Amino acid sequence: MAERAWATAGNQDSPDRRSVGRVRLTGVVLVVLSLVGAVLSYLAFTVWVPDQQERYEHYRAAEPCPAQASPHEAATEECLTTRHSTVTKAESIHTGKVTAYEVTLEDRGDGSWHRAVRFSDSGPLVGKLHRGDEVTVTGWRREIVVLSKDGVRQNTSDAPRHEHPGNAALGVVVALLAAQSLVFGAVRLVRPTARSAFFREPYGRWLVFTNIGVGVGVGAVSVWFGIPWWTVFVTVPVLVCGVMVRLLHRQRRVVASSVNARGPRQQQDSRVGSR
Repeated sequence: MAERAWATAGNQDSPDRRSVGRVRLTGVVLVVLSLVGAVLSYLAFTVWVPDQQERYEHYRAAEPCPAQASPHEAATEECLTTRHSTVTKAESIHTGKVTAYEVTLEDRGDGSWHRAVRFSDSGPLVGKLHRGDEVTVTGWRREIVVLSKDGVRQNTSDAPRHEHPGNAALGVVVALLAAQSLVFGAVRLVRPTARSAFFREPYGRWLVFTNIGVGVGVGAVSVWFGIPWWTVFVTVPVLVCGVMVRLLHRQRRVVASSVNARGPRQQQDSRVGSR
């Protein structure tokens, strides 16, 4: 009898132990993900974004190379080279849902120089190019950055762009997600049986989607309007907090209205039961 009672008690406790173990395992995974996110965010703000900003600023400050400069000197001095080339092929390349546009060039006259250049879209110039067209090629750091013809210019995929505000916003999003993972994971490790908002849905899911949505929106607006990239350090967290406060306030109103609607029903049920 004692052995049977002990076995029964063990079977009753095992589901709780398994659930606590799963909660703690989830906490460990979240903490590990937070560490990975912290490293990625650190690299974004110390390597990726500064390098992109520096490259873009150097490109914007570049001037045309002297006429007597050799190709090696032009690449060393980071000035803008110019050459006239002939289009040998213009095509669109479909890779899944993304379409890239490629133009193959060669030196006008002898054809000793060949180069394939890619573009992210067809306008305003690439879609109008055909075999045999003469174009002006602008190079920088041994890369083709602009094609032009009859005054119409188009940047290539290798041309530096003002995209570092969007990348900085992405770094802030990763940092916020890392902080969320750390807090939610630490709570699961320290108090696996707690029943707080860190365990209940949809709060965690709301916070994840809010971080991502606000980061993408702020990054896109910053790129479109040329807003300094460092402003995302303030705008993204403030907007995330504002959206979360709004969602939590709405959730409380929904819960309060459901409780108020349930109250009269319970009173009616109690009256019917007393009768």
